Amino acid sequence: MALVSAKQMLEKARDGKYAVGQFNINNLEWTKSILQTAQELNSPVILGVSEGAGKYMTGFKTVTAMVKAMIEEMNITVPVALHLDHGSYEGCYKCIEAGFSSIMFDGSHFPIDENIAKTKELVKVCAEKGLSLEAEVGSIGGEEDGVIGQGECADPDECKKIADLGVDILAAGIGNIHGKYPANWTGLRFDVLEAIKKKTGDMPLVLHGGTGIPTDMIKKAISLGVAKINVNTECQLAFQEATRKYIQEGKDLVGKGFDPRKLLAPGAQAIKDTVKEKMEIFGSISKA
Repeated sequence: MALVSAKQMLEKARDGKYAVGQFNINNLEWTKSILQTAQELNSPVILGVSEGAGKYMTGFKTVTAMVKAMIEEMNITVPVALHLDHGSYEGCYKCIEAGFSSIMFDGSHFPIDENIAKTKELVKVCAEKGLSLEAEVGSIGGEEDGVIGQGECADPDECKKIADLGVDILAAGIGNIHGKYPANWTGLRFDVLEAIKKKTGDMPLVLHGGTGIPTDMIKKAISLGVAKINVNTECQLAFQEATRKYIQEGKDLVGKGFDPRKLLAPGAQAIKDTVKEKMEIFGSISKA
């Protein structure tokens, strides 16, 4: 199956009261693990790529070529969207040129008028090329790949202004943050989410910072219109811990038949386990 826009899968998720997971990729092993899990569980999936990860993998064209080839070689039949995560204005155009099927323009740090102007331009370009476009209002808290936000809640009226431009997906800050949640985190602001939903109607909403949010909060957010949930830190931590444990046990170290494929295997399995757990919570299994 070829890469698809995220628009249709997220509209289906919105109507079915479940969410599609966006899992960020950083290398071949991560991509393979996520695609395998999605296929095994018959779940649609969104592969997120930050600009930093794209640079690490030598460029967006390399990422696109790798993902397309893996879908073909692995006989992946579930819907897969390749999505730029927290893209800059320039980064969006690079990913459009590279063949991504979905992009996120993060204009949340611009004054609202500038965010609107740039988003409006990208709406037209993406519509012409059949790509889905995600926009953001209200910076997401914490830090991810150099993108830092204080976690303010989005203004529902500003969300309506962006939604009315014709974007396909809207990410709005409701107290969620990237990375680990601190002990004093007060939780998601469902009153703000309800107000945003009232203003934006049927627009599929996005919850960034899916790592560490309690299951009951995730399910409530889905019931209020969230159709896409991003997970990155949880995969990073699982990969790190599994690899650390493998090394500490002294298996396949230098001089003992070191094999990098064996070294990466525990981490890859940990990502599969994490993705499966999240897809079960999001309710996307057997929804492809």
